[in-house]
Amino acid sequence: MRLPAALLAALLVLPLAACTDDDATQGAPGPSASAAPTLHVVTTVAPITSIAAAVAGDRARIDGIVPEGTNSHTFEPPPSAAKVLSEADLVIINGLKLEDPTKELAEANMKDGAKLLEIGTEVLAEQDYIYDFSFPKDEGKPNPHLWTDPTYAIKYAEQIRGALTEIDSGGRDYYDANYQKFREQATALSDAIKADQESLDADDRELLTYHDAYAYFAKSYGWNVIGAIQPSDFSEPTPKEVAELIDQIKEQGVKAIFGSEVFPSKALAEIGKATGAVYEDTLRDDDLPGAPGEPEHSWLGLMRYDFRTIIARLGGTTKALDALDTTPAVPDTANYPQ
Repeated sequence: MRLPAALLAALLVLPLAACTDDDATQGAPGPSASAAPTLHVVTTVAPITSIAAAVAGDRARIDGIVPEGTNSHTFEPPPSAAKVLSEADLVIINGLKLEDPTKELAEANMKDGAKLLEIGTEVLAEQDYIYDFSFPKDEGKPNPHLWTDPTYAIKYAEQIRGALTEIDSGGRDYYDANYQKFREQATALSDAIKADQESLDADDRELLTYHDAYAYFAKSYGWNVIGAIQPSDFSEPTPKEVAELIDQIKEQGVKAIFGSEVFPSKALAEIGKATGAVYEDTLRDDDLPGAPGEPEHSWLGLMRYDFRTIIARLGGTTKALDALDTTPAVPDTANYPQ
């Protein structure tokens, strides 16, 4: 039954009249929040998409390009990505040679006035580049995995805040407020990691991985990366290299070795059997846990999952990480290709 127009108007007015000034301000959006997205932001890997969403909030429509679970090092953007990139006001990539094909496609298709932010290249000085077995210096591609180090993730968010503000100065206060929220959550994560890693002896804070995604984390948090067995061409290691790793693991008493769900490795499984070390193959480099829209599907959720897994498998306890709330402080409405 439709209500008479006069009665409907009265019903709409009454709740407003009953509100106090304090009531009216409760639930109000943060400074400079917008009813509809102001910007179009395009990102690459899911952790960067998550950090961008935490800062941009509802002032930007964010589209990721790299499907979760894809090898981002070898990803070639489809032709359809050219249109998405051509519509972007801001394109955010990690840089450090991780997404060169996407960078080239963006530069060829971006509209006038659009900005390209190579976020890792911006925050990492060249003298701090890390090269290793998976990323040898003679190939000119440094290890690009800065986002697994919370201290660098905060720097990523700071760079994103600056880029968004440069394009959309009216959102300055809003972006800054969101950045502060992300920084608080990332700092809480960092504190939880530091607390839980104390449950391990210093000699047990050692990482042998298939794909070295934790080099910068290890440097910042006092861990030792024994090695990463994945060659730069993403092939399996040679029998000689496997034998050398087996001897090294036995000699150093390594308790666990870590693989990746994106890079399943028969070699690591064999090394685990030969040495008695636990083989954990569920770590994620850039594939967020859960499904889009779920609390765990975030950079925070990814980092908590990985470091809980690492510390627990090495024999430590994870009370602080278990208690950490990884629900994004700013709702994440980004598009994550699956």
